[in-house]
Amino acid sequence: MTGRAGASAGASGGSPRLTLEAVFREERGLLLAALVRRFGDLDLAEEVTSEAIEAALVHWPAEGVPPKPGAWLMTTARRKAVDRLRRDQAYAARLAVLQVEAERAPAPPSTGDELPDERLQLFFTCAHPALPAEDRAALTLRCLAGLTTPEVARAFLVPSATMGKRIVRAKNRIRTLRIPFRVPDAAELPGRLPGVLQVVYSIFTEGYAASSGPDLQRLGLAEEAIRLARILRRLLPAEREVAGLLALMLLIHARRDARTGPDGGLVLLDDQDRSRWDRAMIEEGTALVPVALTGGPPGGYGVQAAIAALHDEAADVAGTDWPQIVALYEVLRGLAPSPVVELNRAVAVAMRDGPAAGLALLDSLAEEPRLRGYSPLPAARGDLLSRLGRSAEAAAAYREALELAGTEPERVHLRGRLAEVTGPR
Repeated sequence: MTGRAGASAGASGGSPRLTLEAVFREERGLLLAALVRRFGDLDLAEEVTSEAIEAALVHWPAEGVPPKPGAWLMTTARRKAVDRLRRDQAYAARLAVLQVEAERAPAPPSTGDELPDERLQLFFTCAHPALPAEDRAALTLRCLAGLTTPEVARAFLVPSATMGKRIVRAKNRIRTLRIPFRVPDAAELPGRLPGVLQVVYSIFTEGYAASSGPDLQRLGLAEEAIRLARILRRLLPAEREVAGLLALMLLIHARRDARTGPDGGLVLLDDQDRSRWDRAMIEEGTALVPVALTGGPPGGYGVQAAIAALHDEAADVAGTDWPQIVALYEVLRGLAPSPVVELNRAVAVAMRDGPAAGLALLDSLAEEPRLRGYSPLPAARGDLLSRLGRSAEAAAAYREALELAGTEPERVHLRGRLAEVTGPR
């Protein structure tokens, strides 16, 4: 439980509160997961984790940060948990039953990693298919990313009280259904891992392209998703789709600084200043793409990462390998078919074969129910119609996209495009 944070924190001469925050961020997931494994109850683990942090805030400023702060927190939390169970014998008896059931469950597979596997158990518990999809992401952010309930509520744009009820509901469902805190066995893992990855990617997607609000991106949310994927990558190094997901998020997030302009509006990939892209992140993501695509059939995240890498490696739009991108979208259609994949493929076809070819594909998606209310579809139509000189139709498409856009930067961008095709009045 010491970790890298423990070594750095002990040598830090900064504020104890700031040091504690750094340690908490690095150690919390390990601490919480180990306590859940020990006591079999998520609520108890969260409560004593918080109490251990509060105790550290009292003792560390006066006594100094211990050499192994993670171990200090673990010892303190365990003592508080034992004290609570001594006071509540009925609670202790119930936990004893849960522990017996947990011990009967199959042992988790070895990850071959030096890190403990408790966090991996929490990943699979938080993303259990018995939980509603919205609850999985909320519980993952609360337990593994360490966000507070109000922070999770802000991420999902709901009141804090609503999110609190959602998290309690998820915990109660885990308790009622007696969902085990364990990694699925080898036979279950292929069926369960995609759900875990989808939760992490959903968190990233909301961070990369916020569904509503004043900002285009929620960088903290995107960065938490990448941090969670890094943990998964260390704990499941042989899983190629884990590598693919991490690569995809890195390659997309590398463009974050160039995605908005001075006016706050969205800047499309075609118009971005590529000198502002994070080259170190691109190199890291690109290096993971071969890992994701070799050793077996390709996965959806690996193929998407390969597409993102082709974009990131190109010096400009004209130099982008559009034929290869279209070919990869063909592969992706077979692996993970969806209307959004079809939309993105249509845009790539427009870049390869011209706007008329792309527009024909977009128009074929007009009646797709899952794209109703999805602003990128009319926005893409507006761009292609504008390139074809069909200004009146482009204006109508841009107006439709404006009505559907969820964030102000999107609206700023679309108003600008609308002005371009309508001209001065």
